Amino acid sequence: MSTIKEKTIELIDALKATCKTYGMGNDGNEYKIITQVFLYKFLNDKFGYEVKNAKSDIAKKIRDAEKWETAYAELSDTDRMLLQSAISPDVPMLEPYHLISNLWNQQGKGDFDTIFDSTMTDIAEQNADIFSTQTTANTKIPLFEPLTQFVTDSAQRAPFARALVDKLANFSFEEAFVENYDFFSNIFEYLIKDYNTAGGGKYAEYYTPHAIATIMARLLVGDNADLHSIECYDPSAGTGTLLMALSHQIGEDKCTIFAQDISQRSNKMLKLNLLLNGLVSSLDHAIQGDTLVAPYHKSDDNQQLRQFDFVVSNPPFKMDFSDTREKIAAMPARFWAGVPNVPAKKKESMAIYTCFIQHVINSLKKTGKGAIVIPTGFITAKSGIEKNILQKIVEDKIVYGCVSMPSNVFANTGTNVSVLFFDKSASADKVILIDASKLGEEYKDANGLKKVRLSNDEIERIVTTFLNKEAVDDFSVAVTYDEIKEKGYSLSAGQYFDIKIDYLDITEEEFNKRMTDYKNTLTQQFEESHRLEAEIMKQLDCLKFNN
Repeated sequence: MSTIKEKTIELIDALKATCKTYGMGNDGNEYKIITQVFLYKFLNDKFGYEVKNAKSDIAKKIRDAEKWETAYAELSDTDRMLLQSAISPDVPMLEPYHLISNLWNQQGKGDFDTIFDSTMTDIAEQNADIFSTQTTANTKIPLFEPLTQFVTDSAQRAPFARALVDKLANFSFEEAFVENYDFFSNIFEYLIKDYNTAGGGKYAEYYTPHAIATIMARLLVGDNADLHSIECYDPSAGTGTLLMALSHQIGEDKCTIFAQDISQRSNKMLKLNLLLNGLVSSLDHAIQGDTLVAPYHKSDDNQQLRQFDFVVSNPPFKMDFSDTREKIAAMPARFWAGVPNVPAKKKESMAIYTCFIQHVINSLKKTGKGAIVIPTGFITAKSGIEKNILQKIVEDKIVYGCVSMPSNVFANTGTNVSVLFFDKSASADKVILIDASKLGEEYKDANGLKKVRLSNDEIERIVTTFLNKEAVDDFSVAVTYDEIKEKGYSLSAGQYFDIKIDYLDITEEEFNKRMTDYKNTLTQQFEESHRLEAEIMKQLDCLKFNN
């Protein structure tokens, strides 16, 4: 018998197959269809689960019915409103005509595509106050949008909508509602695996592997269980993997999530991720827009950046931001180490990640902690903005750790990456540097590309070594800030490892024999070298004579 995870993956595969059948396999809009239909089904089943389990006499009638949807539809308007008021506000309120069972019963109608689209958009409109996200211009982005419009052939739109509903009708998420974060994070990762590529290096399409997100969260939070009312932020949130791992480590009920990302695609996926992980109250803080030009999250007086308990980021490393470069450079208080110039050639090589490092540090409370993914080349930089940042974070004792990851551990970049850890309280006396570049096992992804994944034991090794600030031969070292300054502000663990020389006790007789052997070998090599040289000269003389 299939597990709920297997059934859920089968549903995702079936939805993707339907998109392919109707000409949208790998289409630019496929991700909208897949993520929104999946979310519609999830919320439909979640609503049913909550309705049946509400603390209300009316709920018992629903729970005991052969088909809960029919019993719910037969309630009086008053009873339905009473029942809705008894369930969690973290669930969208659905009317009987919003339910999948209602769509199923209307499949025979010729305008079914219109019925399908209007059902989803009506759910979005009726729940807009809680379940929409917004842009930096305060434009509301609804929960759902019309989907059948993406089928070019209008005659195929109704059949497409019917095919989607067919896939949804014979599956239920009910078993999954007792599952935990690990279940939904794995399902989410599978759901978006075809849509999480770097998009040619474009802004904010970066995706962080679940294992790396977990390491970052565990190293930031540690074993601190006494946390409450914590605020977490990601200025380049992407699909939200880092924030989900962080909120899970802290406790979803103990924290609020704040996010910003320029990408429309990422915003839709982030919204789905928040809903799957029970972080509905954070939807209002998931903003679409350019963080560097127009940071949305501000202090109460709206004059400063809002500051957070934890900040995480996996920003794009390099891209062309020449159109907004001057706006960013006009904020020297925010970008104290500088902003990359526009190169005459290869504008796409502008190191935008340096701006995000500065923004992350600026966004930390005085006692806040942060972590950011950066190219490993940064940690040994000797000039420019990179050197300015290194000096600042070492001089001010903000950096307290650096972990260099294995090559190809990130799904979307061939660049070697490291993770920097910040503590604005500057309370550390030593910095823990870990070289994890030799860890991991190689595998090939679905596209045949070589990737590396860390085992659970390797993850534990990194986490334990870091938290205990252990020095381990050829793996980790704990160094003082003065030692780092002496090494030119390098945060590369390898530069602090001791050079080991193996000494061997031998007798004088053995020593003399070895020296004689070395001399004989050298003599033979010199003789061979002279012989070859003479042979070459002879051949050159022959060539001159023949010419």
